[in-house]
Amino acid sequence: MSQKSQLGTMIKISLMGVISLIIMFFEISLPIFPSFLKIDLSDIPALITGFALGPLAGVLVELIKNLLHLFRTSTGGIGELGNFLVGAAYVWPAAFYYKRHKSKKGALTGMAIGTLAMGVMGGLANYFILLPFYETFMPIELIVDMAAAVNPYVVDLKTLIYYTIVPFNLIKGVLIALVTLPLYKKISRVLHG
Repeated sequence: MSQKSQLGTMIKISLMGVISLIIMFFEISLPIFPSFLKIDLSDIPALITGFALGPLAGVLVELIKNLLHLFRTSTGGIGELGNFLVGAAYVWPAAFYYKRHKSKKGALTGMAIGTLAMGVMGGLANYFILLPFYETFMPIELIVDMAAAVNPYVVDLKTLIYYTIVPFNLIKGVLIALVTLPLYKKISRVLHG
């Protein structure tokens, strides 16, 4: 790859990172989840970039988005770390699979794999990393109580993960796939051009 081509690729990745950041500010609350979980579709530019330029490019979009969002964080960087981990868990396997199976079926299968990976990473990251960090600001019992107010099956940290965090990330993954599918071919022409 020539230096000019590498520069062009980095510019495209950076631009998609900024677009992803802008999309991140548009969040939707779902009544079936506690208010601290909001869906944003900012993983779409990362997924499109991953499909067009490869899995690493998609993960770099996730990294740029979250590094830029640190300037506006209200979570001390914990939310950005979580967003990066679950976003990268979605984008990397989806783009990796699509890179080897470039077809509509390959894209669908890749996004299904990415959605499952996002659900698993969301659960593991929250259990082992994110919620323990949040606990330095807020007792875990308060977080569990917020979730229990919406979902009576939530009674402790494990049920918070099983009945709130994992389903939230699975729904988010499906929404990302549904929006990405009709957009990819149109936007990929620009990224390839």
